[in-house]
Amino acid sequence: MDVPFPSAARVAPPAPRHRRLSPEAQLAELARLSAPTFQAHLARAGLPALTAGPLRVLQVNVGKLCNQTCRHCHVDAGPHQVEANMAWPTFAACLEVARAARPPVVDLTGGAPELNAHFRRFVHEVKALGVREVIDRCNLTVLLLPGQRDLVSFLAEHGVHVVASLPAVNAAQTDAQRGDGVFERSLEGLRRLNAAGYGQPGTGLELTLMSNPSGAFLPPPQAAQEARFKALLRERHGIVFTRLVELTNMPIHRFLEFLLERDDLERYVGALSQAFNPAAVGGLMCRDTLSVGWDGRLYDCDFNQMLELEVAPAEARTIFTWRDELLAERPIRVARHCLGCTAGQGSSCAGATSASSV
Repeated sequence: MDVPFPSAARVAPPAPRHRRLSPEAQLAELARLSAPTFQAHLARAGLPALTAGPLRVLQVNVGKLCNQTCRHCHVDAGPHQVEANMAWPTFAACLEVARAARPPVVDLTGGAPELNAHFRRFVHEVKALGVREVIDRCNLTVLLLPGQRDLVSFLAEHGVHVVASLPAVNAAQTDAQRGDGVFERSLEGLRRLNAAGYGQPGTGLELTLMSNPSGAFLPPPQAAQEARFKALLRERHGIVFTRLVELTNMPIHRFLEFLLERDDLERYVGALSQAFNPAAVGGLMCRDTLSVGWDGRLYDCDFNQMLELEVAPAEARTIFTWRDELLAERPIRVARHCLGCTAGQGSSCAGATSASSV
């Protein structure tokens, strides 16, 4: 096991007690729905099947270990996930691909990526390669753990772009998703980032907030939500940030189970289908991203990773067998969950993919 992890259980809801649906079972639930398939929507809009373009983002999911257990989590992360975490040889292979492919962005996600024992070494070595932007997808409360007291200064020293999860600007909504007390601890994490220069004009330290809906509905317009978050966080808490991105709740893993428990999966995916926006297709993250799983397997995006839909070329399905000539212009693997990325203003790890919704 790569990751020492003290005191996690004290800051997160209890780990899930029931058996999770397998990726195959999740895909089966989506396949039986009556909504048109993603491929049918593309055809109806006169759009070709998705293929990959030039690599812009190497997204590395370092593992499922996390100090929180969030209800909407598409990764099924939590304090109980102590085994599914990336080892150094896999990180080293990612470095070799970054050196060869020279993507402008390396995006670290999890779980809580900072809890992987090799996180800091990898960040240091990626920056040494001259990668333009390194992203840390941070849950904010990890900054308060006893073993992470110098984490903010490390991130600032290395110029890491922090993308921080904050579903809402009120405690009730945030805590309902992420656990009791998470909102207040998240504010403290943001204060520490602000004190280090994050989100402050002229520092070059970007602080992006990522928000998602509290239930089975589409997020509001991103620009309006950003203005609202900026006003309320500044007025109520003296907190500033660079920008906000909205993420649609994907009907996979815990959110899929949430929908099944409420017999709401058919309606929700139907709503995603009805809101299909052809203008959102061009900005889909799968078109310029290569997603690396904690075990080195390769995927078109982080959502496909959680459904174990590996990249199409069988000869290049791990970071150890990466071959640019096989992965370039590869067909993107899709299923009905992809409707979450093309509904309304569109959705991706970088936020909305279209300036307007249908």
